[in-house]
Amino acid sequence: MPFGVAVIGAGVVGGGVVKTLLENGDALRANTGIDIRLTHVCEINPDNLKEFDLAGVTVIDDPETLWADPGIQVVCELIGGEEPAKSFILAALRAGKNVVTANKMLLAMHGPELSKAAVDNGVDLRYEAAVAGTIPIIKALREGLVANRIHSVDGILNGTCNYILTRMTYDGLEFDDVLKQAQELGFAETPPDLDIEGHDTAHKCQIIASLCYASKVDLDSIPVEGIANVTSGDIADALEMGYVIKLLAIVREVDGEIDARVHPTLVPKDHLLASVRNEFNAIFIESDIADATLY
Repeated sequence: MPFGVAVIGAGVVGGGVVKTLLENGDALRANTGIDIRLTHVCEINPDNLKEFDLAGVTVIDDPETLWADPGIQVVCELIGGEEPAKSFILAALRAGKNVVTANKMLLAMHGPELSKAAVDNGVDLRYEAAVAGTIPIIKALREGLVANRIHSVDGILNGTCNYILTRMTYDGLEFDDVLKQAQELGFAETPPDLDIEGHDTAHKCQIIASLCYASKVDLDSIPVEGIANVTSGDIADALEMGYVIKLLAIVREVDGEIDARVHPTLVPKDHLLASVRNEFNAIFIESDIADATLY
């Protein structure tokens, strides 16, 4: 029997998932031994579906019919934002569907509630793509480093900001000019406020901090400063002193308290994070047993 997957939202991220399920189904079957199939796509904008051959896939504009469909084992929520995404996820979990989401804002705001709903209904809530895209940092923290005491985490978690700072550092460009380029290349949203003001990074920082110390970290307790006020003069001064500027999510345990924050940071040129350029992300973790690891 096919393992049915329903995707809610076929924008940039959701469309990528739809494409992967359609084009790499054979690889998924070979690698997992499971007949994973895209069975449903829920999208309110038909233009987002024009590039896909959805023969054999049920296309709907309202997800309510998904909860009762016995042929669906996994629901992928990829519309983002707080509502109606939260209601959709809770409905799916309560209907006994496993849920996959990339919604870092929702997880940062309501993670414990969603996780409890998954446990109460005997299903999984998975969110690897919510932090650092394809870097398996959630799996590393939940499984690979589970026997470690985490001393610190420093993460480049927003590709837009890293791209802007990279171009300012190595090409001598001004912030506004690089931001415009980033938008044209699709790295930055319009408007770009969540990215450049640091809030997107803060959502991911909250998720990482909560996982590191098995404790709910209040999103509102995380100080956040973005990169909009970083000037070419700041970049030049940092370089002269032997540093590059990176927007980091920083997580520490200090005197038994969790210190989580987001702000532009001076990173020594010889640090591994200093070499991470353009739209790429990276997370540097120091722990007691594994020591220093880079993802």
